[in-house]
Amino acid sequence: MALDQEIKAQLEQYLELLEGDIVLKVSAGTDEASSEMLALIDELASMSLKISVEKAELTRTPSFSVNRVGEDTGVVFAGTPLGHEFTSLVLALLQVSGRAPKVEQSVIDQIKDLRGEYKFESYISLSCHNCPDVVQALNLMSIFNPGITHTMIDGAVFKDEVESKNVMAVPSVFLNGEFFESGRMTVEEILAKLGSAPDASEFDNKDPYDVLVVGGGPAGASAAIYAARKGIRTGLVAERLGGQVNDTLGIENFISVKYIEGPQLAANLEKQVKEYGIDVMKLQRAKRLEKKDLIEVELENGAVLKSKTVILSTGARWRNLGVPGEAEFKNKGVAYCPHCDGPLFIGKDVAVVGGGNSGVEAAIDLAGIVKHVTVLEFSPELKADAVLQDRLYSLPNVTVLKNVQTKEITGTDKVNGISYIERETGETKHIELQGVFVQIGLVPNTDWLGETIERTRFGEIVVDSHGSTNIPGVFAAGDCTNSAYKQIIISMGSGATAALGAFDYLIRN
Repeated sequence: MALDQEIKAQLEQYLELLEGDIVLKVSAGTDEASSEMLALIDELASMSLKISVEKAELTRTPSFSVNRVGEDTGVVFAGTPLGHEFTSLVLALLQVSGRAPKVEQSVIDQIKDLRGEYKFESYISLSCHNCPDVVQALNLMSIFNPGITHTMIDGAVFKDEVESKNVMAVPSVFLNGEFFESGRMTVEEILAKLGSAPDASEFDNKDPYDVLVVGGGPAGASAAIYAARKGIRTGLVAERLGGQVNDTLGIENFISVKYIEGPQLAANLEKQVKEYGIDVMKLQRAKRLEKKDLIEVELENGAVLKSKTVILSTGARWRNLGVPGEAEFKNKGVAYCPHCDGPLFIGKDVAVVGGGNSGVEAAIDLAGIVKHVTVLEFSPELKADAVLQDRLYSLPNVTVLKNVQTKEITGTDKVNGISYIERETGETKHIELQGVFVQIGLVPNTDWLGETIERTRFGEIVVDSHGSTNIPGVFAAGDCTNSAYKQIIISMGSGATAALGAFDYLIRN
């Protein structure tokens, strides 16, 4: 398989940045996947005199490792890292060659301080937009700590392994042969799970902020940037920067940008936030807000942050069905991201619960790779746009069930079916299948606020035209509020509004 000209041109540019010599150790057979991998490696070696290739006996075939001369780094790709993993390959080549990663020194120090043997294996699909973050984080850890190794495994190439380990969601990470975690993770989150995280004491004695933003999605990033541009002391505390944007694949309605993928937009947000000297506190969740002389926000780690004003931008999360079997079989056949996990269900029968735009789009995407899709919609009619419904009904391997209520997701060690009630007749029916994709909308992340802030019956924070809540000095923005529409561009605008509202409040008080 020859690389297309666009990818070759990109590679040639990147390979000019190599700093030292690297050795690719290759284990290949005569199968099609090996041929595809060898074609990529031949292209790499032909583009740079700093890349040499050796045959080797690696654990998996096809696979190759990326090493310094005379030193194994523990970075291995089992399969051909193209698609969404193209960037992972490029970064591995550059970082192994000696080029410094764009990571804070404190994170590198944490990696180097880990003691013991850590053999990581991550199962991915090349269409998964969440997987590269995990692959790149684990590769980085392998490069900086000789006790750590990492192998990226393309689940489409190593199907037997995926089946034997019951991998039904990507990325799925195993550590020393045991399941470690599934889903998108940053290097900081992996380090925290390994017990290497910043101590809560580092939050002690922080001076009060003028504006403290809680939440790091589009609304929170916009609010923090607008506040910092006013020259006032700004803090941002969030579980992860980018929020739900990290879980979004293609974004085509972000005005002036024809197309961008969610993780790239999230990275852009983080980069711009850091340019303004904002005190960013990642991997932190808020658990309490109280108005005293200053406004206090208590974190789950016990630390208390104080600020003259607070902007709440905690976003929303996927809404759960709340039926038996959903929690038990999450990542064992129950999934929420068709782009990420769809390739694991090639040739299988699946259901999509939800007939809105996201549900119908998921069904259309899945129909191209699975055996059959059943769409279950609670209402008498689908809620998706007409153009999407037309496309859905044109597909031969899709069944649409309307006016039905999901009753239970069944299985033993993994999903084997779904039961539903026909609302008109009350009759219960069952479908045998291997996967259920839940697409029924969002729920705001506001439970932690209790009764302190006025919220709608759906849990959305009530705000006025300035982003103000019912508590003076507390503002809110984005998907956690009662804004009419949940869109990235609207969240950014509301973040800016809340920051300007907070600045106006500070001036007047």
